[in-house]
Amino acid sequence: MSGRLSGKSAMITGAARGIGRAFAEAYVQEGATVAIADIDLARAAATATELGSSAFPVHIDVSDQASIEAAVEACVRQAGGIDILINNAAIFDLAPIVEITRQSYQRIFDINVGGTLFTLQAVAKQMIAQGRGGKIINMASQAGRRGEPLVGVYCASKAAVISLTQSAGLDLIKHGINVNGIAPGVVGSEMWDEVDALFARYENRPLGEKKRLVGEAVPFGRMGKAEDLTGMAIFLATAEADYIVAQTYNVDGGNWMS
Repeated sequence: MSGRLSGKSAMITGAARGIGRAFAEAYVQEGATVAIADIDLARAAATATELGSSAFPVHIDVSDQASIEAAVEACVRQAGGIDILINNAAIFDLAPIVEITRQSYQRIFDINVGGTLFTLQAVAKQMIAQGRGGKIINMASQAGRRGEPLVGVYCASKAAVISLTQSAGLDLIKHGINVNGIAPGVVGSEMWDEVDALFARYENRPLGEKKRLVGEAVPFGRMGKAEDLTGMAIFLATAEADYIVAQTYNVDGGNWMS
């Protein structure tokens, strides 16, 4: 299949559903071979089947180093290498500052920050060995641009992703590896249904109200869709973005300007 990513192989973490799945579908349409890397292998396999022969499932637990390395090896065996990585796997939790638990903090940072760093590291090593450069895209968030009263740990984890994107971008460009990020705003995915339920509990709201309110507050006029992010994900993976290094782009309907 011809396309802007024809002949490229990509690994997308957390790609069995939501935003990651939208990225995978867009990449397949652009001609890439895509590893649907997810902790839920059965769902990854179902997604890969639906996307066709250019997609294949890979199990990954981004909080486990051995799992990360095994996933990279599986991608190399199946696709012959890795040209593009999207670090999309992440989790969310919220609580007032006085109720944050160390367990919640550690889990969020293990997955959102450690998972991003050590998956990036393992793939970067592979890209360096291949000797043809590559593109790494880290998924941050508008939450990484500011603090929020109930979302302290998640905001901090996404701020760390933005910072890691800068550091890794500056370090890896000498190998021809571009590291950049995308900071979505509020996106109406399955994850936001879970977020809405948490806000309902802590802010004493009916289910669905927080999701409706944040959608109405977006300058564009609605909550984002996963498909709103795919254009940037494709662009950053192409040669058109070769001179872009260590940047994180807001794709949020105007929610945040930086």
